[in-house]
Amino acid sequence: MAYQPIENHGLIGNMRTAALVGMNGSIDWFCFPHFDSPSVFAAILDDAKGGRFQIAPTCDGVRHKQFYWPDSNVLVTRFLAPDGVGQVTDYMPVGVPSDERGERWLVRRVSAIRGAMTFRVVCAPAFNYARDRHETTIDAAGAIFRAPSLSLDLRTTVPLRADGASVVGEFRLEEGQEAEFVLREHDPQGTRDAISEAEADHLFKTTVNYWRKWLSQSTYRGRWRETVHRSALALKLLTFEPTGAIVAAPTCSLPEDLGGVRNWDYRYTWIRDAAFTLYGLMRIGFTEEAAAFMGWLEARCHELGPDGSLQIMYGLDGRHELTEETLDHLEGYRGSGPVRIGNGAYGQLQLDIYGELLDSVYLYNKYGAPISYDLWIELRKLINWVCDNWQRTDEGVWEVRSGQQHFVYSKLMCWVAVDRGLRLADKRSFPADRERWLKTRDTIYEDIMSKGWNEDRQAFTQFYGSDALDASNLTMPLVFFLSPNDPRMLKTLDAMNQSPARGGLVSNGLVHRYNLDHAEDGLEGEEGTFNICTFWLVEALTRAGKADRARLEEGRLIFEQMLGHANHLRLYGEETGPSGEALGNFPQAFTHLALISAAFNLDRALGSSG
Repeated sequence: MAYQPIENHGLIGNMRTAALVGMNGSIDWFCFPHFDSPSVFAAILDDAKGGRFQIAPTCDGVRHKQFYWPDSNVLVTRFLAPDGVGQVTDYMPVGVPSDERGERWLVRRVSAIRGAMTFRVVCAPAFNYARDRHETTIDAAGAIFRAPSLSLDLRTTVPLRADGASVVGEFRLEEGQEAEFVLREHDPQGTRDAISEAEADHLFKTTVNYWRKWLSQSTYRGRWRETVHRSALALKLLTFEPTGAIVAAPTCSLPEDLGGVRNWDYRYTWIRDAAFTLYGLMRIGFTEEAAAFMGWLEARCHELGPDGSLQIMYGLDGRHELTEETLDHLEGYRGSGPVRIGNGAYGQLQLDIYGELLDSVYLYNKYGAPISYDLWIELRKLINWVCDNWQRTDEGVWEVRSGQQHFVYSKLMCWVAVDRGLRLADKRSFPADRERWLKTRDTIYEDIMSKGWNEDRQAFTQFYGSDALDASNLTMPLVFFLSPNDPRMLKTLDAMNQSPARGGLVSNGLVHRYNLDHAEDGLEGEEGTFNICTFWLVEALTRAGKADRARLEEGRLIFEQMLGHANHLRLYGEETGPSGEALGNFPQAFTHLALISAAFNLDRALGSSG
């Protein structure tokens, strides 16, 4: 089989793990039992060896359609052929009472909608990133796959036969008939009866009702509501419910450059996502998720390093070591190697995370619930650490591997850290070294204005002494460092809002994070436009548009054009490639958070007459 395009997939999950389901009916990515567990199916990283679970028609001339059941994360893949219409409904049950079966199941319901259709099922697990062999046993209830560290049970009434260590089967459904498949962890003491049609129907309805009830909490009533709600549903799928953490993406090593080496593991939680996460969730009413993530953040603040610093990212359970390794036996998506698991960037120095953390706490204290004195003690340590260390070079927000610099965005976020610390102290009358913090905040501000501004470029640049632009500086008005109509901000905005050929960062409304012809990041190859940066541009134009209606209208046009770069399910990867394809890990939380924020603020700026 050929690789399915990244964007040809939908996502299902249960707030512990997730799976990518292709439009061809193939589950091409699935880790169990958690997001960051080793993969069971990874065909998206190696079509031949990665493993898949496919259910698809055997006839020729099939057309495919894929959609979510309204207001839910239940995914329907429909097959339309001359002699019939069939579909596979995929979901992981949620909202199931503890005394009922279904928890941690993956359910696939196959049905004939019109006429008749013959399907072929192939379940070919490849445990531990295709490194572990397994034994397969087939009986009347389905099949059991036993690997050294995990055993899975595939239950179905469809007759299966062995094909090596995989199982296959063919079955024909007449109109109105259906067949069920359940993949779950094998319990040697449990019953092995196949799921009945009635039980499958109950689990389906329970799951749909859970998602409907959850989404009904949304307070968003503005434009583009379905897109905003789909982003919220995607973010909920990326939540790790046991700890409140949110993964940056459910996948690893999907390339930012086809055939290149820019392949990273995003199944962890970045501190920098904190402010965007809390802001995005609270702005549209999901305070429970914001509170859970705040709890996860607070726990990290009590685990500072020996020098008093934070890591830039952590495991979903809060673990600190995320050792990076390459899986050389896998070829990578369409030959994009190496395949990496773990993420070596966890040991980098990235000074921006302190601003993002303090901004998130400030927002939560303002819109959520008042923070505790014990948390303030830890935050005070962090702010003092920033006062001692903001002058250092670092690897920056983009985790470059070309050496440390005085990145403007890093300095900006150090300013945010101290500024939000001062605001929190004043708002809550917390004890603080106000005089020192105030002096440091003002010193950072003047340092950025004198060294981050390039007089020749008439713009803020990537790092001190550089003439390269960086889209992260679009956030200056978003964090209230500069007025959105400050002349320097407007000039920076105009400089970026040019094509790369003219020295800018914008290609037909899509924004590059920086121009690789002018900025060295220590990696080979090219990359696409960064979706989050496009939404940052929209927000910067929106805020500048309060005094200049033309900029507001431009922001709206860019936003609405960007909606057309989502896939058929309104999901986004990290980047958009030169041919409009999704690149990078998929779907990406950061992008969907930025979409929610941009939509919220743009809708408010447009008002009722926009």
